[in-house]
Amino acid sequence: MFLFVLECVLGKETAITMAKDEAKASDFSKGLLQSEELYKYILETSVYPREPEALKELRSVTHNYPMANMATAPDAGQLMEMLLNLVNARKTIEVGVFTGYSLLLTALTLPEDGKVIAIDVNRSTYEIGLPVIKKAGVEHKIDFRVSEALPILDELLNHEENEGGFDFAFVDADKVSYWNYHERLMRLIKVGGIIVYDNTLWGGSVAEPDSSTPEGKREGKKAILELNKKLSADKRVQISQVALGDGITICKRLY
Repeated sequence: MFLFVLECVLGKETAITMAKDEAKASDFSKGLLQSEELYKYILETSVYPREPEALKELRSVTHNYPMANMATAPDAGQLMEMLLNLVNARKTIEVGVFTGYSLLLTALTLPEDGKVIAIDVNRSTYEIGLPVIKKAGVEHKIDFRVSEALPILDELLNHEENEGGFDFAFVDADKVSYWNYHERLMRLIKVGGIIVYDNTLWGGSVAEPDSSTPEGKREGKKAILELNKKLSADKRVQISQVALGDGITICKRLY
């Protein structure tokens, strides 16, 4: 039934191709499911039927863009929506935007007076999804800043009222800087707030020898391994590492 609905929205060939491609994408399914059909079942049964039309449209727009696999996996996005609701998020931070799937999801979930500070070095990819964001009527909730993330986070910390002033953060940017982001976000996010880190299984390579990892991905793998180790030892947070998308780690600030 859902595929019929999706076909009506996107066209039959596009809908079927997207479902197959997302089920096959190694970043989405390689980790622990080990089955394209099982991942396809999850998407079609639990994820796509509840996905807002605006997110479907943005996912379709992103699908044919180079490096489309950088976008947030839709099942990971569904969990993010639940986390945003659980903390009654009103003020959030997003580090790394790409075409804006997770950003749009956040803006749709926030209340009318909510705000997300979105940081990315590349505005051109954000503009790919911007027409969909405008159409969804949530652009006013987004404060997009073209910059490296650390200067923006440091600027926020220059204002005392921002310490503990945010409810939620999502990080999907340069992996080498993740721990530096973490130390700053731990001051910006309120006690009881949530920080989510993407790509913490790095295509499954975290459990494989370096010889199996392509040269161009080894620096990122090293950074992710270090992050995972530090997060595990960080008593300031409660953590859960989840095999959704390319692996996400959820951190709840305890103090």
